[in-house]
Amino acid sequence: MTILLREPATPPLSQARIPDDEFARQRRANLARWPTGAEVDLDAAAAYHRALPRHKHLGWAMREAVRRGLCLTQPRGGFGTFDLHIDLMRVLEKDGLADIVPTTTDSYTRNERFAQAGRGWEDSIAAGRSLLNGFPIVNAGVAMCRRLVEAVDRPTIVLSGTAMPRLTSEIALAAGFTGYLGSAIAYTLSYTKDTTLEEGIRNYQYLDRLTDEYAKRGVDLHRRQPGFLTGTNVPPSIALAVYVLDALLAAAQGVRNYGYELAQCLHLAQDAAALRVGEEIVQGYLRAAGHEGVFTPATSLHWMGAWPADEAQSAALVVYGGMLAAAGKAASVTTKSTHEAIGIPTSQANAEGLRMTRQAIYMARGMDLEGTASFEFEKDLIRRETRAIVDKVLEMGDGDAAAGTVRAAEAGVLDIPWSPNRHVRSRIMPARDVDGALRILDPAGVPIPKDVMEVHRERLRKRAERQGVAFDEGLAVSSVYELGEPLERLMPFALARA
Repeated sequence: MTILLREPATPPLSQARIPDDEFARQRRANLARWPTGAEVDLDAAAAYHRALPRHKHLGWAMREAVRRGLCLTQPRGGFGTFDLHIDLMRVLEKDGLADIVPTTTDSYTRNERFAQAGRGWEDSIAAGRSLLNGFPIVNAGVAMCRRLVEAVDRPTIVLSGTAMPRLTSEIALAAGFTGYLGSAIAYTLSYTKDTTLEEGIRNYQYLDRLTDEYAKRGVDLHRRQPGFLTGTNVPPSIALAVYVLDALLAAAQGVRNYGYELAQCLHLAQDAAALRVGEEIVQGYLRAAGHEGVFTPATSLHWMGAWPADEAQSAALVVYGGMLAAAGKAASVTTKSTHEAIGIPTSQANAEGLRMTRQAIYMARGMDLEGTASFEFEKDLIRRETRAIVDKVLEMGDGDAAAGTVRAAEAGVLDIPWSPNRHVRSRIMPARDVDGALRILDPAGVPIPKDVMEVHRERLRKRAERQGVAFDEGLAVSSVYELGEPLERLMPFALARA
């Protein structure tokens, strides 16, 4: 008699913790997908982490930054060969004075096209230059990636850019990286077209459950939610609503060190307010869900929109980004360089961006906006918007963040501006107001309170009146490209002769 063995049925999507036996089964299947998966030994990896000096643990470094009121600096960066990438990491540490050293993965790896990543690796070696836009961490494997960790005397973090982190995270964490950037909702709706939210949520439940396995073995890994990387204007309340939902999903799997990274809007009071109020909001929802003691530090991310081609203008954005992070009391800041409009920066340009940011943080070290009218106004607005969105999402999921997120995205209640993903409506429309703050021109189906929307529209109307343009979608489109415009267009010489 032939016995047919069937895979267990996939349970309905929920925020519930993955059971031990099911997670063990998932890990076996996952690690068997690529040869380097055989290098992963969880107990040995945890022992390696425990043997690292304390200052190389990003979890500890972020806690210490919050305790001491520091703002750590960290760039993005990754090259397509081992030699080029390890040189980059050393330059960022030594010349850039980076507090945290990154490894950004390449696009093939992000989309689990490991064979193509391998060919890109080989072609890059042959060409003597990087033909990939990041480091192919899965192809490199545990042993080689551990040499990267050991090449610098700083905490290391993986910047994954993926909705599919299962194998990347296994290799990276086993190698000794102590931080991992990525989340279910943010990366699925930012970086993919066809991946469903259910797939993205299940993929990150795996990573967050893996993080808890390390925690049970005495390793405090730092998980970080990436805010929104659609490369456009994203109002703080939208980014924070997604962070709260991602945090609830992560905490349900056992994560206790889960920071948030907010992309800068480049408005002093609004950016500082979003950073300051974020922890208050997320802690309220975590405690209400029974998750006590979750550490939720803030990271500020340099401007994600269009950058000017002029390096002097770009330098101003870099410096201002450091000041914004300091004003918002962020525990860390993720930096960019003056090459942002050109392409992938050189190692030296990346290091210069770090130093510019560090100088700005130092100069703004005494800045405190607490109690100022504009700062308190923005905090109140962000609180009300964010809570209205999250409350409705949780209501739609009967208290379950996973089910509620999927249902809310389908209904347009949870919406992301300019998203490439076809499983979100992407009808909400932000625009800059008369003072440069990001407002919501059209909320579409997002439940922004009516009196709050009146504030948004009033300030957008003032901009339209001042600029002599129509109060319509053109405000949103022009806002996307505004800061990439030449300086003579942004600020023409006001005293020119008639």
